[in-house]
Amino acid sequence: MTFKVPENYDPHMDVRTTQAAIKFIHDLFDKEFSKKMNLERISAPLFVEKTTGLNDNLNGVERPVEFDIKAIPGKTVEVVQSLAKWKRLALKMYGFRPNEGLYTNMNAIRRDEDLDNLHSVYVDQWDWEMAISREDRTEEKLKAVVRDIFQVIKHMEHEVWYRYPEAVYKLPEEITFLTTEELEKRYPDMTRKERENAAAKEYGAIFLQKIGWPLADGEPHDGRAPDYDDWNLNGDIIFWFEPLNCALEVSSMGIRVDEEALKAQLKHANCTDRAILPFHKALLNGELPYSIGGGIGQSRICMLLLGRVHVGEVQASIWPEEMRRECAEQNIRLL
Repeated sequence: MTFKVPENYDPHMDVRTTQAAIKFIHDLFDKEFSKKMNLERISAPLFVEKTTGLNDNLNGVERPVEFDIKAIPGKTVEVVQSLAKWKRLALKMYGFRPNEGLYTNMNAIRRDEDLDNLHSVYVDQWDWEMAISREDRTEEKLKAVVRDIFQVIKHMEHEVWYRYPEAVYKLPEEITFLTTEELEKRYPDMTRKERENAAAKEYGAIFLQKIGWPLADGEPHDGRAPDYDDWNLNGDIIFWFEPLNCALEVSSMGIRVDEEALKAQLKHANCTDRAILPFHKALLNGELPYSIGGGIGQSRICMLLLGRVHVGEVQASIWPEEMRRECAEQNIRLL
């Protein structure tokens, strides 16, 4: 999306009350989400060694922030772009069994992000991962987990309304499941983002499934790294967000690749060279647990529940000076 400045915007809170609301949402989500999903909180790295293959390559073109360490000569480390692969390795390291899992507060830097109302260089997520059996690598399991996450977000809406009734944004009552193929057939003349907007506006909340493989026109709905989500068993949780008149994605998630899915997706993405990296080799050798996982945007959830129109209202980051000036003129108070 492009940067939008809504007219006559009222955040309903001053900055200090906003900070208190952010902490309330974070603390409550930690509690409710971990209980609902049977997840334990663990510590996560801010950076990983480059040669491990653990960093998220996103769409394959974004440049991670990298640096060396004086005490470890000859090694390059990268600030994480997400923890998608690291979490699966952690499931094995900590001995999690099927239907047990972990979550962590993930902080990342995405230096090549296009900055607008929804996108920041600084990324904050609840990153989570759950071990599952091979038999649970199904669409039914995926949908059940999506419904659980949606129920947690709906419960959060009620709790935020109770504490901050003047500020809460009303959410839909249920989530609708759609595939990228269905959107392509339904809206053939629209762009990908226009399809998401149309479907989210119609249903209020959608889980958009199967992101990664090419559609009928030869291109994928959106980019996905080939080495964590199974492109047949993944998707995004998306809400219609009236304050900005657009779709708001709050989570990207999915059942993770097994050995066969990894081989097929690496081949399709022309990334078969990654098969020799430690993470990928362990996965192909059957040494890692099967899992489902994803990330839930902390700032996106705060935006959604409080009806805020700029991610900078709920997180501290760096913005172009012109954007700061325009926001100040329209009562959008960037932290």
